[in-house]
Amino acid sequence: MERRDFLKTASLAFAATLAVPAYAQSEKKSSLEIKESSLYEHKPIKLNFDTSKGKSLSAKLINSHLDNNYGGSVKALNEVRKRLNELNQTKDIPPYVYNDLKREHLMRTGSVVNHELYFNNLGGDGKATSLAKKYISQAFGTFSSWEDEFRKIAAGLGGGSGWVILGYNHHLKILENYWSYDHMHGLFSTTPLLVMDMYEHSYHLDYGAAAPKYIDAFFQNINWDEVNRRFETLG
Repeated sequence: MERRDFLKTASLAFAATLAVPAYAQSEKKSSLEIKESSLYEHKPIKLNFDTSKGKSLSAKLINSHLDNNYGGSVKALNEVRKRLNELNQTKDIPPYVYNDLKREHLMRTGSVVNHELYFNNLGGDGKATSLAKKYISQAFGTFSSWEDEFRKIAAGLGGGSGWVILGYNHHLKILENYWSYDHMHGLFSTTPLLVMDMYEHSYHLDYGAAAPKYIDAFFQNINWDEVNRRFETLG
């Protein structure tokens, strides 16, 4: 092929790529799963560990938490979503009535997601992986400095409600511990890496009002392999 013919062919090929919209090119590479919202019904998770083998957290406590608190939120979320879908078919529904349900939708979604993250990072031996130690030490100076702050936030929520979350903020590019008073304190642009439930239902059957004992027990049962997996999804 002569140089002139080669350049002509190359220019036509380049023009052809420009003719394909950018969004179409990105769609070919995307593996994003999007479910149809109106048909979605959430299914409760199953624990990936044996509750009878927990360290200082009884099977009775964990099973009650899973079945009653988390399970109740799953049922409530599905019911709220069902009612929202029904109301969407009604044109004369007052906006404030609809928004009351949207508030409940937000709260129940937060409860379900946080609980699933929490249960999935339980069932381990409490020994941090080298990868987690590396990243946490890089962010906090030392691993113990991170743990001290995480425990301090948890102790401050004792006797009340809330969550303690180690998360990576994609916007700020930092790894931080976050305080969350309830299910509606979402973390902006942040991937949760370690989640701790500090609502009283997460410990009262075993420890009553002794939240510090529960905090100790939580650290003994962290599944750091799961935390490690969450770290790996960041890259």
